[in-house]
Amino acid sequence: MIVLWGLPKLGVNIPLAGLIALMVVWGAYAVFTYRSGSRALRKKPVDGLPTMVGSKGKVVSSLTPEGMVRIKGELWQATSAGDNIDAGEEVTVVEQNGLKLICKSSAGDFEGS
Repeated sequence: MIVLWGLPKLGVNIPLAGLIALMVVWGAYAVFTYRSGSRALRKKPVDGLPTMVGSKGKVVSSLTPEGMVRIKGELWQATSAGDNIDAGEEVTVVEQNGLKLICKSSAGDFEGS
């Protein structure tokens, strides 16, 4: 209404077809931004350091007691929570210390099941 009544008072005359096109574009933009925003809000949170405890990964360089592990496609510095762990073994993150993960071997997790 402001566009329809206010612009002519300022000396700006937009044809009705132009106003309709403007409103269609504005409506399409509103739908697009609503859908994009809704999708972003429903998205699962990104994994990071706070959610690493309990994650499983593979040892890239032996944990003797320090080395590197690959968890969810990312390389992390890690320390073994117990014995040395060889490269290629599966580990579970039990805690974190700063930016370093403390891991234990997952080999024993499946015994007896």
